Amino acid sequence: MAERSFAKEVQKLRLGEGELFQGEGILAVTKALLQSGVAYVGGYQGAPISHLMDVLTDADSILQELGLHFEHSASEATAAAMLAASVHYPLRGAITFKSTVGTNVASDALANLASGGVKGGALIIVGEDYGEGSSIMQERSHAFAMKSQMWLLDPRPNLPSIVQAVEQGFTLSEATNTPVMLELRVRACHVYGRFTAKNNVRPSFTLKDAMENPVRDVNRIVLPPASYLHEQEKILKRWPAAQQFIQERQINEFFGDGEQDFGIILQGGLYNNTIRGLNLLGLADVFGDTKIPLYVLNVTYPLVDEEVKRFCAGKRAVLMIEEGQPDFLEQNLNSILRKAEIPTKVHGKDVLPMAGEYTGAVVTRGLTQFVEKYSPQLLDRDKLPAVALPHKPVALPVLQHNVHPRPPSFCTGCPERPIFTAMKLVERELGEHHVSADIGCHLFSILPPFNIGATTMGYGLGWAGAAAFNTTETAKRTISIMGDGGFWHNGLTSGVGNAVFNKSDNLLLIVDNGYSAATGGQDIPSSEAANPIRTTNIPIANAVRGVGVKWLRTITRTYNVAQVRDTLREALLTKQRGPKVIVAQSECALNRERREKPLRRKMAQEGRRVVRERFGVDADTCTGDHSCIRISGCPSLTIKDNPDPLRKDPVATVLDSCIGCGLCGEAAHAAVLCPSFYRAEIITNPSFWDRRKTRIANAVIAFLQHRLERRLAGITA
Repeated sequence: MAERSFAKEVQKLRLGEGELFQGEGILAVTKALLQSGVAYVGGYQGAPISHLMDVLTDADSILQELGLHFEHSASEATAAAMLAASVHYPLRGAITFKSTVGTNVASDALANLASGGVKGGALIIVGEDYGEGSSIMQERSHAFAMKSQMWLLDPRPNLPSIVQAVEQGFTLSEATNTPVMLELRVRACHVYGRFTAKNNVRPSFTLKDAMENPVRDVNRIVLPPASYLHEQEKILKRWPAAQQFIQERQINEFFGDGEQDFGIILQGGLYNNTIRGLNLLGLADVFGDTKIPLYVLNVTYPLVDEEVKRFCAGKRAVLMIEEGQPDFLEQNLNSILRKAEIPTKVHGKDVLPMAGEYTGAVVTRGLTQFVEKYSPQLLDRDKLPAVALPHKPVALPVLQHNVHPRPPSFCTGCPERPIFTAMKLVERELGEHHVSADIGCHLFSILPPFNIGATTMGYGLGWAGAAAFNTTETAKRTISIMGDGGFWHNGLTSGVGNAVFNKSDNLLLIVDNGYSAATGGQDIPSSEAANPIRTTNIPIANAVRGVGVKWLRTITRTYNVAQVRDTLREALLTKQRGPKVIVAQSECALNRERREKPLRRKMAQEGRRVVRERFGVDADTCTGDHSCIRISGCPSLTIKDNPDPLRKDPVATVLDSCIGCGLCGEAAHAAVLCPSFYRAEIITNPSFWDRRKTRIANAVIAFLQHRLERRLAGITA
């Protein structure tokens, strides 16, 4: 199950001409696709645009009505290759994934697509995962757009602009025979707003038409000599056509022009932060009426030379607000102005940081420096906001003294946590091993308390990341980790197939938690849930055997720490040569709780019997050693003051957030720790027998306690 359902919201996609659409950015993108007459959509889930895939899944009936084909692609490369349908046919197609990691995966297909060009509109919607909320390496999509010469849209983050960008993206693509990238930042994906809807459009030329009337043009295929001609076509035909189209359709926007003899050029996606900064400085109102001329680049590649020269002519200076590095736009801007011999001075990374997210505070400080340099009288020094003042970083020792480090970790009850608990136990016995990590929740194992994992090279590349360590000169084996999502994305071929082909003697542990948990709980081929529009229930073990793995073990309950420990030990010590794979299965606890919690609540409200397990620690038995915490790291396992006045060490305790997975008790047993953990059942709406058993148990306990008290009284006497 996906982490969020759009079953109700997708009904807004049926709105017609003139009706008011109100909702989230990601829904607006979907509506814009339907209004544009798109014939097919593919993609790979992942922040910050994973919800676009979820929306399309929930809107399946609407897509069917429009004859729109939608696929959950096996990878970003699979999605990008789908756009081949637009090479020879006037079919509009869109794909979506997280950038830049997804763009890297899709690079081969996208480069070929951009070389041969397209006939139908081809739109690549990428989630620009850059900045403080990102979980990936800090790179930008801009470099890829430049490399393959695909036009890059970066619309202002409001719903009308985003919808217009989708619609204009298709027309720009068709007018220039070039695929178009549309980048959306995290906040743009989830911004709320409104726009006037149009009717959904069924494609005038359908997939059926294309299949029944096949066309081929060898000049569109990337083979010499056509590939050499493609480069010339890009420069001599497509580029000028794009600049002309952008200028004629006025896709880029100008605000407040003529107000001052200096101005600001900015990426469209940074418009809101820029206006907010100007508003704080008293240079614009909240509606965007600005005293400083703005040139908003809703298309950041290519730049339109004539627009740049027109905006900069007669201005002493301009500030280029460009998020991230390298400073592609600033360099491009300087090149255009210097070639045209326009003396306007260009500022950018001299007053704004080279790297990092351009938050409202960052942009405001840069604007302050720029305006102070060219028109200080516009600023009221006594009323400058705090964010505009020079930033004074807090000394690190002060932070270290007052703020405890809180590294991200597994959720409470996560089935992946016991796997790494078992690995720590094996490590105590056999010593440390080189561990190659992978993208997914299991990557949290590289942080405390486990500190397991040396590298991560990409989604599904966990075993490939240890490929070099395949030698007969040592009996020691490496351990690689891979999730089920990564396995189906890239790992089956790049990891397992590669290891079999090269006769690796190392170990792969595949974490199978039932769906692609790391990207939001979407189904994958090995999901156990029945999916009406996808094929599921394909065991990972079958696929692994299919490519030739002989040594294979499946663990059906990862919370059994002793079994996981023993299986790991067997894999690392066996004399059998060849690749070894362990498939460790347990459903993602977060998704399970999302599904079961409402059901338990409903049952309790209806007066039905509900049993919830949880664990606790007997404070009288706990030694205060806290090994249980060090090998588990569960968020619900912590410490409290010792109730015994004669003992100073704090004892372990379990918080109410416990979901009863049992790891703490399993770990204590497997590691031969103290037997202080107990399991309890919390019963809501208990039955007659529940009450009867409780009364009997309480009576027996009271009898034994009284007998013990009498015995102690006799000893004292």
